[in-house]
Amino acid sequence: MTCQRLAASFRDPSGFIYTREGVLYRQVNAVYRDDYDRLTGSGLLESLWRKGLLVRHREVGCELAAAPGACRVLQPDRVAFISHPYEWPFSAWKDAALATLQIQSEALKHGMSLKDASAYNIQFADGRPLLIDTLSFERREPGSPWPAYRQFCQHFLAPLALMSRRDVRLAGLMKSGIDGIPLDLADALLGRAARWSPRLLIHIHMHAHSQRRHARADGQQASATRARKMSDLALEGILDSLRGAIESLRWHPAGTEWADYYDFTNYSADSFQAKRDIVERFLAAAAPRQVWDLGANNGAFSRIASRRGIPTVAFDIDPAAVEKNYRQMRRDGEVNLLPLLQDLTNPSPSLGWAGRERDSLAARGPADMLFALALIHHLAIGNNVPLGDVAAFLAEIGRHLIVEFVPKEDSQVRHLLASRKDIFDGYHEAGFEAAFKAHFSIREKAAIPGTCRTLYWMSKTC
Repeated sequence: MTCQRLAASFRDPSGFIYTREGVLYRQVNAVYRDDYDRLTGSGLLESLWRKGLLVRHREVGCELAAAPGACRVLQPDRVAFISHPYEWPFSAWKDAALATLQIQSEALKHGMSLKDASAYNIQFADGRPLLIDTLSFERREPGSPWPAYRQFCQHFLAPLALMSRRDVRLAGLMKSGIDGIPLDLADALLGRAARWSPRLLIHIHMHAHSQRRHARADGQQASATRARKMSDLALEGILDSLRGAIESLRWHPAGTEWADYYDFTNYSADSFQAKRDIVERFLAAAAPRQVWDLGANNGAFSRIASRRGIPTVAFDIDPAAVEKNYRQMRRDGEVNLLPLLQDLTNPSPSLGWAGRERDSLAARGPADMLFALALIHHLAIGNNVPLGDVAAFLAEIGRHLIVEFVPKEDSQVRHLLASRKDIFDGYHEAGFEAAFKAHFSIREKAAIPGTCRTLYWMSKTC
């Protein structure tokens, strides 16, 4: 049987993730045997499972190993969608940071420690952050510092501080560095904001200064620094300080272009409900296993799918809209919805080693169904993307499609055209249908009462 190792799983000699005949496995190598036995025998594994902080797995036979040297083979639960930190809204990033600190505190109680604190090891399942790297733990030697402290600050504290104290869009800096935002860069961008807060002063400004000093130190000085002992009490104090720093950071979603979109549309209440009814009817007929809602705004239509028990990813370009969506998801205890940031005119690319360590948006598809509601005119007119190219992209990332066509006589399109020359001669219903028929078959179409808009249910033809 053919095994395929995941491109992102290569850095840790303790083991790796792979698929065999479409089933996900994790190989545990012999070098990690003692730490794995400690993880299971100390009660830490069961504790984290019980608290919903670590992905569950079951042990299977080593005959399913992908390579020599296995001491265990695990079959972990699959996460419905793998997201990247720079796609998270502010509160999701904050929840992921606090979960990481909680996991580290729990590990210390059982004589272990997280050896890394990569934000990429946290995913969202059932509406909660979850550690997916079971092999991230190691036995803690008495007096040893937290080896993942720097990585935690670069992957969690620095991005959150920049989002909170400077501009929420600075989270995008994570795309330029696979190991987080360098602390000297975060310190420079924060300026005085990194010194006014005692916790940011310690964990970003002074930490960055310490890194620069150690970089200049000779080998003997660096070894002496690494040899310094840290008691359990001191380490817990650092975790408490980091927790306080994270909890103190705030961001209020307001003032962006689409944050209150549904308060200012040209839908009447009856038209809005009619649109919902049509979407629900199409969705029920298609019965997809998964939905990606492209341009989801606050998730009003995403929830038509998620509340039917369909795992749904709600993408939007606007950080305030996505933040509001996430807060509602968390407040209502929703388990089938994941709000994420995504610019469809510049979607998340493949990143990292050999350009394959972090998957692009397209590589994480295709989704069983896409929603593209009140989206096409923004791509075709707002961003000059030809309708044929829009259709081709949607066919690449989805198998079925519920899509809305908004004609030029609609007030939203007139608004887009008010500040630019109308060069979009092919932008009409016939042109739209012709462009999409090259990739999809139209299963059904329905006019939205009280509007000039039309909804389509389509299926990919090839």
